[in-house]
Amino acid sequence: SSTFPMTLEQSIECEDALLPAPQNISILSTNMKHFLSWSPVIVQGETVRYSVEFQGEYERDYANESWIPICECSLITATVCNITEDISATVAYNLRVRADVGTRRSEWGTLKGFFNRITTSLTPPLMKVIADGCHLLVELEDMGPAFQFCVLYWKKGQESRQKVVKDASSVVHLDTMEAGPDYCVKAQTYVEAINRSSSFSQTQCVGAQGGTSMWLVTALIVSAGFAMAALTLPFLTWKTSKILQYSCCPAAVLPDTLKVSEPPPQLILCGSEETEQCDLKVHVMPSEEVLRLWIQETL
Repeated sequence: SSTFPMTLEQSIECEDALLPAPQNISILSTNMKHFLSWSPVIVQGETVRYSVEFQGEYERDYANESWIPICECSLITATVCNITEDISATVAYNLRVRADVGTRRSEWGTLKGFFNRITTSLTPPLMKVIADGCHLLVELEDMGPAFQFCVLYWKKGQESRQKVVKDASSVVHLDTMEAGPDYCVKAQTYVEAINRSSSFSQTQCVGAQGGTSMWLVTALIVSAGFAMAALTLPFLTWKTSKILQYSCCPAAVLPDTLKVSEPPPQLILCGSEETEQCDLKVHVMPSEEVLRLWIQETL
């Protein structure tokens, strides 16, 4: 009797048959973030799960070519795996993927060639140039702890006098702008771990908008302060002198017992016929004389 080869569907239906290995395995690496992807394995009526393993330079040369499972990509249903945390050195890595359905497994599908993170694609940072009064600022995209930024800026029309600022912050103060000319900025990323830089971003230019008005406002405020000081200083000086006068030289108030009373007025009576010839004379005797006469009378 003649025999016929089994189709792929018939082989999958066999309990002990192997699943087809994942195909089209590739890596997309941008800005030090690495993703492994592959084509799905189709099994009618079943959920296919995938597991990923890697092999670095150490495993190949010193650990008997062993493979290490990536825990985040063990028995997953997705056909993409973030392997960034496991690609931790700038060496050649090999990666492989296997499909699982129940107790059935496929052969390992292996990445063609090695992957080294030094080949990652670096893109310029997203940035926003800000003129905050007379201050030139640049706000940069947060790309992670591995990234630093190289920022070039210059006055428009003076490209030959570019200044360089290297910083890892997301907001960088570049300079204090002069009123009038525009300032231009461009930036690139730098990754020390692989000693590589991206291309520069597109140039953005801003002017010191509001800078002149800010200086004018500052000048007006200072002038107003001087005017208020000129007006209030004389009053404060007068008030201070009065306080010092009353504090240091108060007016002396004598008690009633020490006050000399006025002598009683003397009344002189004149007859009516002598009124016209009456010459009013007032003689004020000293207090010592009055005391002496009084003593004589009493004796």
